[in-house]
Amino acid sequence: MLVGVTGSSGLIGTALVAALHERGDDVVRFVRSPSSPANQRVIRWDPAKGLVDEEEVRRVGHFDAVVNLAGAGIADARWTPKRMAEIRNSRLSATTLLVRTMNLPGSGCDYLASGSAIGIYGSQRDEVVDEGSSPGTDFLATLCVAWEDAARALESDATTVSYLRTGIVLSARGGALKKQLPLFRCGLGGKLSRGTQWTSPISLVDEVRAILWAIDHHLAGPLNLVAPVAVTNDQFTKALAVQLHRPALFSVPRQGLELALGRQLAREAVLASQRVAPTALLASGFEFSHPDVTAILKSSLSVHT
Repeated sequence: MLVGVTGSSGLIGTALVAALHERGDDVVRFVRSPSSPANQRVIRWDPAKGLVDEEEVRRVGHFDAVVNLAGAGIADARWTPKRMAEIRNSRLSATTLLVRTMNLPGSGCDYLASGSAIGIYGSQRDEVVDEGSSPGTDFLATLCVAWEDAARALESDATTVSYLRTGIVLSARGGALKKQLPLFRCGLGGKLSRGTQWTSPISLVDEVRAILWAIDHHLAGPLNLVAPVAVTNDQFTKALAVQLHRPALFSVPRQGLELALGRQLAREAVLASQRVAPTALLASGFEFSHPDVTAILKSSLSVHT
């Protein structure tokens, strides 16, 4: 199978490319770098400028599938107006350019798995949401709606499109867990605010397995990529402390998070309550390797992930 991947240098993209190679797929990475290793197939592009190497596109030809993971990190920096514009534009420009690239003569794909996030639902307190739930109205929710709309332009009789509404991907290699580990390993970890907010995690292993499953089964529409069992932040904190054999007695007050991260990032992302169910994925027959927080953390803290 010929598979294209954008955002291939990120946490998920790196693991996905490795998994595709391992099962024998031919992978083409969309990259900004002017040079690349001789043993890798690439298409050079620059979404910010709307540019793609059309000669390389023609050489590659028609894709069996493309996975679109490009975008600046959501919680990597304080949400200044400039940073929020970068987060938004990096996703919309990449997706728009990808759709245009797939419409070039001699190009195209049978299947597009395009990135999104459970942030589309906004913060919902204790309510359980799934793919049929309405979107929220905050920054991340409106971004995800626009992000999915940009990919929807490729939907046709010839191309199936799915929207990967990814939850909190846990891995010691990167993301939120990597940032938390130093404090927790020193016995200084603790819950965020009251810890009653819900979080919907997924192991990196299951994130990649779910994407491959979606490709192989041509699943269409929104797909919540989260484990079947959501947990509160307090439950997650205790589970992580148990796995690390350390206490977790502290609590980070809301005001401290808002001071350190900025009010909007703290409230709409870090402290958002999202109790999300992977209804569509389970209905398709997918089985999770790590269905609960204990299994997820054991996998995430393993040297193999």
